[in-house]
Amino acid sequence: MLSWAQQVLPQPQEAVISQEGFVPVRPYRVSGLPASEQSVLALLKAGLPITQKGKSLPLKISKLKEKDARLQRSGAYKLTVTPQKITIEAFDDRATFYAVQTLLQLTKKDKNGQVTLLPATIVDFPDVAYRGTVEGFYGEPWSHADRLEQLRFYGKLKLNTYIYGPKDDPYHSSPHWRDPYPAKEAAHIKELADVAKQNKVEFVWAIHPGKDIKWNQADSAAVLAKFNLMYDLGVRAFAVFFDDISGVGTDAHMQANLLNHIQRNFINQKKDVAPLIMCPTEYNKGWANKKEGTYLDILGQKLDPAIHVMWTGNRVVDDITKEGLEWVNRRIKRPAYVWWNFPVSDYVRNHLLMGPSYGLDQQAAQDMSGFVSNPMDKAEASKPAIFSVALYSWNLQAYHPQKAWEAAHAFLMPEATAAFRTFSAHNSDPGPNGHLYRREESVELKPHLQSFLEAYRSGQYPAEAGKLLAQEFRNIEAAGPEIRTKSTNQRLVEQIAPWLVQFNYLGKAGKHAMFMAEKKASGQPGSAWAEYLRVEALLDSMALVNLTLNQNPYQPGVKTGALHVKPFVEELFQHTGRSFLNQKEASGQPAQADALVNAPYSKAVRFASQPLVFNNQGLSFSPMLETVFLDTTEYLGLKMGDAWQATALSFNFSTNNLGAWGVLEVSSDAKTWRTVPLTEQRGKGRVEFADPSIRYVRFRNNSAKRQNFYLKEYRLEVKPKVGQDPSLFAYDKSINTYQTIKGGQPVTVKLPAELKGSPLTVLLRTDGVPVTISVPGKKGTRQTIYRGSEAYVTLAASQLKNVSQLVFSSEAAQPIRIYEIVKGQ
Repeated sequence: MLSWAQQVLPQPQEAVISQEGFVPVRPYRVSGLPASEQSVLALLKAGLPITQKGKSLPLKISKLKEKDARLQRSGAYKLTVTPQKITIEAFDDRATFYAVQTLLQLTKKDKNGQVTLLPATIVDFPDVAYRGTVEGFYGEPWSHADRLEQLRFYGKLKLNTYIYGPKDDPYHSSPHWRDPYPAKEAAHIKELADVAKQNKVEFVWAIHPGKDIKWNQADSAAVLAKFNLMYDLGVRAFAVFFDDISGVGTDAHMQANLLNHIQRNFINQKKDVAPLIMCPTEYNKGWANKKEGTYLDILGQKLDPAIHVMWTGNRVVDDITKEGLEWVNRRIKRPAYVWWNFPVSDYVRNHLLMGPSYGLDQQAAQDMSGFVSNPMDKAEASKPAIFSVALYSWNLQAYHPQKAWEAAHAFLMPEATAAFRTFSAHNSDPGPNGHLYRREESVELKPHLQSFLEAYRSGQYPAEAGKLLAQEFRNIEAAGPEIRTKSTNQRLVEQIAPWLVQFNYLGKAGKHAMFMAEKKASGQPGSAWAEYLRVEALLDSMALVNLTLNQNPYQPGVKTGALHVKPFVEELFQHTGRSFLNQKEASGQPAQADALVNAPYSKAVRFASQPLVFNNQGLSFSPMLETVFLDTTEYLGLKMGDAWQATALSFNFSTNNLGAWGVLEVSSDAKTWRTVPLTEQRGKGRVEFADPSIRYVRFRNNSAKRQNFYLKEYRLEVKPKVGQDPSLFAYDKSINTYQTIKGGQPVTVKLPAELKGSPLTVLLRTDGVPVTISVPGKKGTRQTIYRGSEAYVTLAASQLKNVSQLVFSSEAAQPIRIYEIVKGQ
């Protein structure tokens, strides 16, 4: 836990702070504060005893006269606090505001209103001139209330920039960038500008004209007219975005001409506006033309030196390095204005990115003119990252990602810090994505998860690791309810509600998975099976949440703990499930009879090793979130076991030209193939099969070049072949499939030769409903050998002499599942 004196955030450049507090003997009288700074006076009155008459202590504010070059910048101040007086020397009004924010962090007020202060001498200034956020993500923009709250939050953390550029605001971009805002939206802009001013934040309004701009005098005038309208609403900082466009709008010469026109005829004419900012079309190294004299060089040569140029790094989403900034700075001939695409999640909308903000070069202060974070569409959930950005951009050398992350949780949710930290720790990685940007997740737990699985796979149960993991799963289970009930930030709770639900299920699933493993290792198979069923039900609940909540059209669903924790639970569940079948394993996969094998069938290694999902709904590849490809003649396919018949293939490759390069083929022997007509729309479709001999289904690249696509779905629907035992699911050497018993509809299971006359274990899911197991008796009668509601039923060999089939029945309306019948030990 940080000491009180260490709670000054962002960390000052120079500070001597005593831990011995004092109580002021008199109230303070403020002098030197301009009458226009009423918001600063209000802050002082909220934190300190202030008076304008009678005996008092001096709180003197004056212009900073220090000749130190480091202090000749906006936001620089000197603060001295002693029992006798408080002095603030400030470079400008923003610096005074920042000094007061620091002063308030040195102040404590008890429940009786008594104030205690820490003596201190602080010399402070920002390393980066412009610090804050750019609302530049795709998707639903922040609400007006969200934006107002963000501006107040920035003031507390000495952030001074908010760039308004939501992609889905039609008056910021096409089709209405030339038009004035309607009255309601204009009023909102005015209020935002006013609140930003109160918190010493530059409200930067950005225009995005490049989609349909015409390089003519009319459109140049339209930009100036729109800027003047925004100026009349109180906006005093402006930007022009040319990102994510194509066509004539990408011309560097024309962009530079327009921006210089704005600089001459608007920025230079107004005496109270901030420097102009532009976002280029080639805004990262990966997209930039490396050839000399091209786009970036043209901007560097032609663009007025006063105009800032934004830059996201070596890729769209990437860390920020000194080397990368030096590369672009040489070309644009000025320090880049960093647009850091974190914690933005518009490319992984089923994830939250709430982990530490790392990958930021601490030696790059002189290489950037500004640093803004592009947040998530969830404004409150973005605050941990924004908090860290504030600490980094103010004092690069003092920045420590983990410490900043820890401090963020204490600052943002003091009423439930541990629960909030637990939640964030397991919600930080974006998962596989087209930008190839990954983040650490579950860092503290990861080694324990790995070591436990290694031991468990070899037949051991590491008790200490098991105890630690079980406790963390209980913490995960409790985190969501605690955040809901204790957090005073209900907007945050609202924004992350689907993930809180899913996180609770994950904690419960993990807790019961640990119980399951412990019972299995200690020789209690019945209790272990009961826990297995609980884990299955919880994983089913997680799947339902994933299918019903956060159903955006891009990356629908709710992923949590997806990098390490959920895969651990699933592997523990699957490994234990296979162990109930008494199967020997090789390379982590169960040994199965060849006739029952379902497997990937692909010429491309990247698909041959992709996990399969086989259950009562069919056989499918696990979706691959990143872009994948097939080279010429490569194919993606599935092979079925002899006992199964394919009834249909559902696929989704999320591409517009699938029919132009791909062919769907089927075969019974993998030697002779025939083409099946393909009906698809945007790479998505469904094909039904009537031929029971089909065992192989593949999709082949029939073109002369590599084809890229997203593998969102590739699923075969199957059923037992005609002539096969219709209760095959009860004995298919798969714990993932099951035979259903419905009330009044007995199910007869023919026992294969290897089970006849042996003791058996029947793995059921009864949910407390009675089930009857009987065998054929004399003269067409049936003899009951078991009746009860246990889920783990053992049948002795003596009960099964000369028995070739079992009959399962139930009179209850609630279905019962037979997962597998296994030879007893």
